Amino acid sequence: VSEETVMAVCETQQQRGRVVAVGTTAVRSLETSARSGVTESYRGATNLYIRPGYSFRAVDAMLTNFHMPRTTLMVLVSAFAGHDLIQQAYKEAMENGYRFLSYGDAMLIL
Repeated sequence: VSEETVMAVCETQQQRGRVVAVGTTAVRSLETSARSGVTESYRGATNLYIRPGYSFRAVDAMLTNFHMPRTTLMVLVSAFAGHDLIQQAYKEAMENGYRFLSYGDAMLIL
């Protein structure tokens, strides 16, 4: 997470805007950079596992694809939006022929 990104996140938060992460990798990267409660530049690997009960510090919304059930990515989006809402979204996606995985359809979680 570059210093430029940190500045953009902090400015957005100060203006009460929404920090929108594009993809779960961006979510984990931004949340890793904000682990101390202050968003800081960060370079390297992370062992951050986001699961229900996690308190998001940097990300307010995310754009992500539809993930496979029973994966850590599904756990992450459920931690963000809540299990019931994600289950409802996946049910609607299946009923309407949405495509899943990396080259499929996406959802914006606000």
